Amino acid sequence: MASEPQGGLTEYIQHHLTHLTPHASKSGFWAVHIDSITISLVLGVLFCLLFWLKARKATAGVPGRGQAFVEIVLEFVDGQVKDVFHGDRRILGPLALTVFLWVFLMNAMDLLPVDLLPWITEKFGVGHFRAVPTADINMTFAMSLTVFVLIIFYSFKAKGFGGYMHELFTAPFGAHPALWIPNFLLNVVELLSKPVSLAMRLFGNMYAGELVFMLIAGLFSAGAGLAGWALYGAGIIGYTVWGIFHILIIGIQAFIFMVLTIVYISMAHDHH
Repeated sequence: MASEPQGGLTEYIQHHLTHLTPHASKSGFWAVHIDSITISLVLGVLFCLLFWLKARKATAGVPGRGQAFVEIVLEFVDGQVKDVFHGDRRILGPLALTVFLWVFLMNAMDLLPVDLLPWITEKFGVGHFRAVPTADINMTFAMSLTVFVLIIFYSFKAKGFGGYMHELFTAPFGAHPALWIPNFLLNVVELLSKPVSLAMRLFGNMYAGELVFMLIAGLFSAGAGLAGWALYGAGIIGYTVWGIFHILIIGIQAFIFMVLTIVYISMAHDHH
């Protein structure tokens, strides 16, 4: 649980919502958030290392628990890709697996106690450290813009430059020259809405979940004596209940991000 600062709940939440940035970094969207980058890289490496080790030890006989878990995840993700995309899955399958597990692991950092990582980093002289990369809008937009680049790439790959340009200017209203500009504007809006919806949906849900954890930790850490212990106990219960419910949100948001990535790339292959 939390140790509330003298400034009260507002200062406590503001403190925990502050990212670790270099002194020369810009503010806002262009800021470099060292904490989000560090956590996401560490989780990505751990995910790759775990699956690489399980792949090396895989056997054709009765699988162990680790191999069985990996096979279940692989079959689940491959089934989702197969249901949506009917082309060559050699690239899209691993991409979907990476998106699903990486986002899930980043979301799962929200289950750690709010003050755990900041307490650890403070021992090394680091005052601010946020543990949930997907509660950082810079990180979710970075992932969604990567998906956006893949959408553009597969659109040109599947249709060619001429075919894709023809689609942008002639769909959905037709090929009449008077409709070229409305068609193009509508397609651009639709195209740009994809990364925005991906980023904002994931960020909004994870930011709200993180904020609820902070509110519970901050509210129920105030007080002294018997009342303080009662509040502390109520905070433990509230933290546990919200954590159990939040597990569902973590999995659903990772699944949605993966499915929408597959759907958007599949749509890039379709011809209008």
